[in-house]
Amino acid sequence: MRRVFLIFTAVLFLLNGFSQNKNNVIDEVIWIVGDEAILKSDVEAIVQDAAMRRIPIEGDPYCLFPEQIAVEKLFLHQAAIDSIEVNESVVIEMADRDIDAYVANVGSVAKAEEYLHKPIAQLKEEMRERYRNQSMVQQMQQELVKNIEATPAEVRRHYGNISADSLPTIPAQVELQVLSLKPPIPLSEINRVKERLREFTERANKNPSDFSLLARLYSDDKGSAVQGGELGFAGRGVYDPDFAAVAFNMQNPNKISRIVETQFGFHIIQFIERRGDRINVRHILLRPKASDEDKQKGVNTLDSIADQIRKEKVTFEQAVMRFSQDKNTRMNAGLMMRTDPYTRSITSKFEYQDLPAEIAKVAYDMNVGEVSKAFTMIDKATGNEVITIIKIKSKTPTHKANVRDDYQILKSMLEEKKRAEFLKNWIAKKQKETYISIDPAYVNCEFEYPGWVKE
Repeated sequence: MRRVFLIFTAVLFLLNGFSQNKNNVIDEVIWIVGDEAILKSDVEAIVQDAAMRRIPIEGDPYCLFPEQIAVEKLFLHQAAIDSIEVNESVVIEMADRDIDAYVANVGSVAKAEEYLHKPIAQLKEEMRERYRNQSMVQQMQQELVKNIEATPAEVRRHYGNISADSLPTIPAQVELQVLSLKPPIPLSEINRVKERLREFTERANKNPSDFSLLARLYSDDKGSAVQGGELGFAGRGVYDPDFAAVAFNMQNPNKISRIVETQFGFHIIQFIERRGDRINVRHILLRPKASDEDKQKGVNTLDSIADQIRKEKVTFEQAVMRFSQDKNTRMNAGLMMRTDPYTRSITSKFEYQDLPAEIAKVAYDMNVGEVSKAFTMIDKATGNEVITIIKIKSKTPTHKANVRDDYQILKSMLEEKKRAEFLKNWIAKKQKETYISIDPAYVNCEFEYPGWVKE
């Protein structure tokens, strides 16, 4: 069903200048689906935008995109009949976020309006309409297939009737526990970072325009540094609570915040603009750095803890509860968890490629029950360096799937197949029930869903 669910992304997520393209195209109706028209300019705009963004297209775009729009219209028509409603606040937030990102990319609202030949208010409404349609299509599809499941008997029968060579290969997986410590940071290093931020604050309070330059030169948040520290419009829930508590109380762009400590390091913040319950701010982040000597102290501490675990003087789980500073795993006895892409359920089994590179490298050659030596790695959640030990809980080698060991994966794959087949059949049924007219120039296309051209 993934193919069906994602079929519309090329249409719905392309931020394009439809008006600009329509000014350059002699418009005409090329398809009619029910009482809805598909215009040549719509297709041309998507093709041009895909080319500009270097998005790969499989097949003839002048066949692919009209068909995608037509399928979308079938689902939207059914959604209207079934009174499917969307969360308008989510639609607005997603669309406005994309527009804000686009404006930031081109440099200003004026440049965006000049390039796309339309006012920003019109751009936002068009993007909201695309997200609104996408949400309605997805909800309609989910409603249609919500009761489709595979019984244990169906799973056994389906996979029992195919050859072993046709069974999916399940990659090697590992379950592991982690215990992480932050390297000890001396107070002198923390004071150095704070003093540096005070210098930046004094300079920016005298000349607020210097803040973005300082962020570009010195901020440890490299993602926002290239934008002069600007984070873009976002709601309170996006930010660390301590950061949000300060940022959302700011109103004056000419006054820099006090120093704010979060899990990421130390920040100063400059207010830019507020729109409803969202704000746009700049920040400069500095992370205190542990010296090589400090890191070695942390490694020695963790190696000592690992040795106590190996000697069975303390269990790994007890050590995690006493010492670990990894908030994502500490309350789970150190067990790492993720969302399984097949079953969409939470699992503790990881493919090596889904682990942080430093952990995967250490875990690959370890045995079940073994505790590693201490090693340093970057915590992707915070960007900070941490010292870690791991314990292997289980390992499953690469193998052909079987119902006994991989039932949930095989069940999910079969349900995915049944849902995709249902939606394909649903589209075929709607094609027969719906008035469809296609310009002769398009009737010889190789469509994914036959049935558009009526005999």
